Amino acid sequence: MSKVKMKTKRAVAKRFKVTASGKIKRGNQNTSHLALSKSQKRKRHLRKSSLMSRADTRRLSRLIAR
Repeated sequence: MSKVKMKTKRAVAKRFKVTASGKIKRGNQNTSHLALSKSQKRKRHLRKSSLMSRADTRRLSRLIAR
């Protein structure tokens, strides 16, 4: 058995949070750059965080040490 632990990818840990049920939460893209051309409604909805898909959750959970 290996004694070496996997290191957390710090860039991933700063961008994603793990919920209590194990889902991964992320912020939305397209929020700041060229924001003048986007409607207020679109920008308001982009402020809220989203959940990653189940396929991506499995992949990302290896990078985030829980």
